[in-house]
Amino acid sequence: MNDLAIAAILTGLILIASVVSVELGVSVAILEISLGVVAGNFLGVHTTPWIDFLGSFAGIVLTFLAGAEVDPALLRRQWKPALLIGGGSFLLPFVAVGLFAYYAAGWDLRQAELAGVALSTTSLAVVYAVLVETGLASTELGKILMAATFVTDLGTALALSVLFIEPTPYLWAFLGVSVLVIGTMVALQRPFFARYGSRVIEPEIKGAFFALFVLMWVADLARSHAVLPAFLLGLGVANVFKRHREEQRRFRVVAFAFLTPLFFLKGGLNVSLGDLAASAGLLGAFLFVKVAAKFIGVLPFALRYVRPHAAFTTLLMSTGLTFGTISTLYGLNAGIINRGQFTVLIAAVIGSAVVPTFIAQRFFSPPAHLLTGEEIAEVEDEEFEPPRDGRFRKGS
Repeated sequence: MNDLAIAAILTGLILIASVVSVELGVSVAILEISLGVVAGNFLGVHTTPWIDFLGSFAGIVLTFLAGAEVDPALLRRQWKPALLIGGGSFLLPFVAVGLFAYYAAGWDLRQAELAGVALSTTSLAVVYAVLVETGLASTELGKILMAATFVTDLGTALALSVLFIEPTPYLWAFLGVSVLVIGTMVALQRPFFARYGSRVIEPEIKGAFFALFVLMWVADLARSHAVLPAFLLGLGVANVFKRHREEQRRFRVVAFAFLTPLFFLKGGLNVSLGDLAASAGLLGAFLFVKVAAKFIGVLPFALRYVRPHAAFTTLLMSTGLTFGTISTLYGLNAGIINRGQFTVLIAAVIGSAVVPTFIAQRFFSPPAHLLTGEEIAEVEDEEFEPPRDGRFRKGS
């Protein structure tokens, strides 16, 4: 099958995923991964160099956007609950899954470490989508959840970078260039937006893409990964996105219209249903260990800081998708895990995005102002405040 045929099939699947997502209210990322599985196992589609390249870049763009979603002011105000909930959400699953993979599944140390990283995540994309759709995004509960998710994913990004860095002469250059790129972007964001912002040619997005490609290039030279600096770069420019909501919207359009679907489709293309059927028990065990460890690590702090919404908080912190997929794909591409292990981990990641989210929304969702489609589009520009009775409603 040539490149044009593959491109036509994949873009058709991207369109189908978008339509089904709207009709069923299911995360489009989950559908794109699922359709990637179908394409790889039944349609004869395989990964190509251009899919691998664009998919890798899309993963870094997703990481950057995740960092840009964090509210630095909230993080400073609510640092204690965010640190405790987010820290417990990362540390306990990382240790529990790693030990399970090493002692029960018989994986070697590096494979067990990668499993711990991949299943320690909380999906910022899933948490954010749920909070926006239910009108909780700008409530105190929603803000604490977003900050805690940042802490979890920062722990994941740090673990992925530290555990799998291979020392090379370029390592210090990578660290130096990362600091320089982040510092330059933060310093220039205000004057750059003032001079070149709000133009149809989108210099801001091109500048961000340039910075991310530089990080990826130097990370590749250092045999490392650009996940952590990309996340920190997003965090560094979070305030400018907060001030320029339309620019943030346009960046999302560019990313989610073409780039990120290839990232998720690529993940699905690497899943072997034959391997998955042979490892169904191991998949279920990994998923159980992750969710159980999340409850042990998160629930006590959630009861302390966000009662009576502790179960809802814990379930959302149990989700995983973006960083879990990035970590798992990194392990496959780096030769740390084989395709069978990748299939088990990516299926566990997807399962953790679906099952806890469904339970949280179906049985534990707090009372909220349910938004219309128009209100969802405007929610980021509105101000919400929680009344003293603890019920989260839209405020003035």
